[in-house]
Amino acid sequence: MTTMTLNGEHQDVETVAVHAGREDLSDLGVHALPLDLSSTYPLTDVEAGGAAYEQLAGGGRPRPGDSNVYARLWNPTVDRFERALAALEGAPEAVAFASGMAALSALLISRVGAGLPHVVAVRPLYGGSDHLLAAGLLGTEVTFVTPDGVAAAITPRTGLVLVETPANPSLDLVDIAEIVSAAGAVPVAVDNTFATPILQRPLAQGAAYVLHSATKFLGGHGDAVGGVIATDAERAQALRPIRAITGGILHPLAAYLLHRGMPTLPLRVRAQQESAIALAARLAEHPAVRSVAHPSRPGADPHGILGRQMSGPGSLLAFELRGGYEAAATTAKRLRLITHAVSLGGVDSLIQHPAALTHRPVAADAKPDAGLLRLSVGLESVEDLWTDLDRALA
Repeated sequence: MTTMTLNGEHQDVETVAVHAGREDLSDLGVHALPLDLSSTYPLTDVEAGGAAYEQLAGGGRPRPGDSNVYARLWNPTVDRFERALAALEGAPEAVAFASGMAALSALLISRVGAGLPHVVAVRPLYGGSDHLLAAGLLGTEVTFVTPDGVAAAITPRTGLVLVETPANPSLDLVDIAEIVSAAGAVPVAVDNTFATPILQRPLAQGAAYVLHSATKFLGGHGDAVGGVIATDAERAQALRPIRAITGGILHPLAAYLLHRGMPTLPLRVRAQQESAIALAARLAEHPAVRSVAHPSRPGADPHGILGRQMSGPGSLLAFELRGGYEAAATTAKRLRLITHAVSLGGVDSLIQHPAALTHRPVAADAKPDAGLLRLSVGLESVEDLWTDLDRALA
């Protein structure tokens, strides 16, 4: 059982997921989360308004009695979600953005602005992240490596090492502590979207930043888009001015929905993981399937990540079909219960073809196999899911 600190007490992750960001609700006389949709806020006078603007635009938090000035700078509903995620990740602070890609963009801009534009990126990564780095749209330079190539790729201009584990869509596991050691003084950012803080806490392994596409598991219901970065107070303060200037703050309604989904996060992740383990085992025996990628499978964890860095294998899996692209496309079309759609981590199961969709912009030598399908396992009956898969694979 993972314990975390909330209100100065060590509590289990299930308790933190329910109560983080809600500590003052009783004092406010409410039970449900408040939702502040204000786009602007009254100012007591010109001087106080200017001082409050300066505080927020510089990346600080509102001081007692200050106005929030304008929703692009600060929103209390967004702040609640940030505090909840920070508590789950064991981070001093978190900064929420309009999407996961907005979060990554702000992080890259912060490193370019510091005069350190070079990024060492461990492939495979989410296709959008890979594309953004390869295109150099934000002034970054990138060297793509395998985990054992990080140290050799570091230069005096390197400002960030980026890694995703489990990787998208291969489900490869990466030893975060080893990456941190290889990076030396260069900060390491870990995309923790697949694992969630329920199964993995990268800051405890030495990472400087933890990224999430909050759209996925954190919200869990496919009805809100968002991104968030958990880090220390100094790095968070450096990210907030970029968010303010670029207009990348999370919308308060999305923050409300994402925060509302988090109390069930531990239950959802563990139930989905149990079904994924069962489905991975069955798919591995299916005659139409060439291979299955899931951290629970034999040989999938040669470095002993499970039980040390990760508490479980997660609920994402990928499988390659013997019939290649045609078989993959046909299987996706035949499914009735499992929805053919991008995204992941929701209560319903989704399947997609990475090479044609999420990883379409990725360079040919890094693109997933054309016969590969990625499955995000939801909360449906595992027997019903298997019936759907078996019928589609027939």
